[in-house]
Amino acid sequence: MAGPLNGLKVVELAGLAPAPFATTVLADLGADVVRVDRAKPGFDVLAFPNDPLSRGRRWIGVDTKSPEGRDVVLRLVDDADVLVEGFRPGVTERLGIGPDVCLERNPRLIYGRVTGWGQDGPMAQAAGHDINYIGLAGALEPIGRAGERPVPPLNLLGDFGGGGLLLAMGVLAALVERGVSGRGQVVDASMVDGSALLTAGLHGLRNLGMWGAGRGRNMLDGGAPFYDTYEASDGRYVAVGAIEERFWAALLKVMEIDPAEVSGRLDPAQWPQVREKLAAVFATRTRDEWAELAAGTDACLTAVLSPEEAPAHPHNVARGTFVALDGHTQPAPAPKFDRTPAGTPAPPHEPRSDTSAVLAVLGYAPEDIERMRAEGVIA
Repeated sequence: MAGPLNGLKVVELAGLAPAPFATTVLADLGADVVRVDRAKPGFDVLAFPNDPLSRGRRWIGVDTKSPEGRDVVLRLVDDADVLVEGFRPGVTERLGIGPDVCLERNPRLIYGRVTGWGQDGPMAQAAGHDINYIGLAGALEPIGRAGERPVPPLNLLGDFGGGGLLLAMGVLAALVERGVSGRGQVVDASMVDGSALLTAGLHGLRNLGMWGAGRGRNMLDGGAPFYDTYEASDGRYVAVGAIEERFWAALLKVMEIDPAEVSGRLDPAQWPQVREKLAAVFATRTRDEWAELAAGTDACLTAVLSPEEAPAHPHNVARGTFVALDGHTQPAPAPKFDRTPAGTPAPPHEPRSDTSAVLAVLGYAPEDIERMRAEGVIA
């Protein structure tokens, strides 16, 4: 494996979205990840060809509810740097693979946990999804158009930003600290905590009195005409982010608008009129025509691309922002490193297909592997 985390050994207890995203980030950067799934297929782990959340790791199937299955996980832990899990609080403890047991066997282990509500608190055991977590964190209410209901931003804020990515960051921070102390620790990543952290800038604007006009009426939420999307003549959209005066001037030049016609851009009372003018002009050309006109300028005017279109954009091609694995396009590892660059991720293995190979490395004899398979302990 290439990348700055080459040599790092990670055990992933299979789950949905946040935990596998965290381990995908680690695997992309060179970590050796072994995913531990149940011995028989379940409904709580998605598996499909070239899923980015399954790439770059080996995949085994183990019945962790059985004593021998638990022993397999613990033997993996003995030689691991990191364990990542995304179950409700107390689940791994009941399985006998909780942090106390694992850290007793391997005091240098970083035990990474991600949940919606956190490991404690009055809602710790409640069910929930991204939309619930970002709602409680204050991250959902500001998103949407004025006079309309809040709009969930896919599951990017809770599951992936506030959950998986913050867990990966916490694991890396714990690894740095371990380099000083020599000791592992538990990382408790909550999607509520992480989503709240992502609103730091919003709270800064509120503290400065620059936010509070209500949803869809502020500078960065689509309320301002200079920070919004507009429909072009072909029904597709452009994104405008001309906040600073010099960028606004460049935008008006590209659009051939007399500044006197939109002089009220800094006055919220004038925003509807300014928006109406911009919308009328944007409707005279296609999305790509506008993008071409703005190319090479500081107009902060770009095309709004679909996920299917984005990989072919010249900038993304030049940066290698996307990769193709077995003919399927997906995001490339990020960020980039000049001395220890990450390699191209390995395509996902078939679910539980590495069970025998991994157990052999752990020291299990062939006859024991066959017996455990016959007894349903392993896949």
